[in-house]
Amino acid sequence: AGFIKSPLSQKRLTQDSVELYCEAIGNPIPEIQWWFEGNDPNETYAQLWDGARQDRIQINATYNLHSTSTVSIANLSLDDSGMYECRASNDPDRNHLSKSPKVKWIRSQANVFVIERPNIIALVSVAPGKLILSCNMSTPHGHIEGHEWMRGDKTLQTDTESSAFTSYTIEGKMEEHSGVYDCIYKTNPVVKAQVNISVAPQVVAYKKSEHGNEGDTGVLTCKSPSFPPVSTWTWYKNEREPIINASGRYIIKSSGNKTELRILKLSIEEDTGDYHCNASNTFGFGGATVNLRVRSRLAALWPFLGIVAEVLVLVTIIFIYEKRRKPDEVLD
Repeated sequence: AGFIKSPLSQKRLTQDSVELYCEAIGNPIPEIQWWFEGNDPNETYAQLWDGARQDRIQINATYNLHSTSTVSIANLSLDDSGMYECRASNDPDRNHLSKSPKVKWIRSQANVFVIERPNIIALVSVAPGKLILSCNMSTPHGHIEGHEWMRGDKTLQTDTESSAFTSYTIEGKMEEHSGVYDCIYKTNPVVKAQVNISVAPQVVAYKKSEHGNEGDTGVLTCKSPSFPPVSTWTWYKNEREPIINASGRYIIKSSGNKTELRILKLSIEEDTGDYHCNASNTFGFGGATVNLRVRSRLAALWPFLGIVAEVLVLVTIIFIYEKRRKPDEVLD
């Protein structure tokens, strides 16, 4: 037996993707093939292969206790609309060029409708003390049952209005709320667009002042939570020439919106001072300063040595006092 476990009818937008899943059970384990028939009346079924349609089709299959197969189609176009058929057979002659198989292929079908993606105009307007994000679907399709505004996995606003226009207001400055926001139209299929609040890097130091012991490894960290991500990080010491990664005792590790400077074998004379982490993206530059203080290895011993010295002084005073004290009179 073979069957498609995905919905038998799916609607998708152009540029979206779709995945169909099929299982087959039999002994011996059956082979699964994928076939396609377009909506053109003159088009007949044609077998699909992994990497077809300019590598937009990916087919994965596993043959263990039973057969499973998925076909994924990326960057959908209108020509991808049609009937997708999963065929399963374990007949030895199933792929013979001249012999007909004794057992026919078992088939299961799913229809995919690809709809032209509507055009959405997304804008960010700056008003005194607030930002207004808006989306306007210039070519509405289908019935709109409402809207949602999201940032990542967090829902910011939802409504049940049927308008092609929707907006979301943020109190504050652009630098405080940069990021990617999604305006979602509740249609079938769901339509969404991105609204980006983009600013220059807002760099902050993990700690404005760092301490390290002489001979240990010092770690200085800066980050930028703003959007778009930082494209280039640069470290300076005392505003001199930039520090080159892997030069001398310096190791720099930068990934996206975070950078880390490691200084090996800290020296009091050479490494104490201000370090500047500078960031840049397509919208500008930003930076922060970290002050590094290097302590002597004996610094941790000073409190202990002070206590020992106090004890020694106290013992010495007691000893001198006992020596100078007059002997007690002998009792009759």
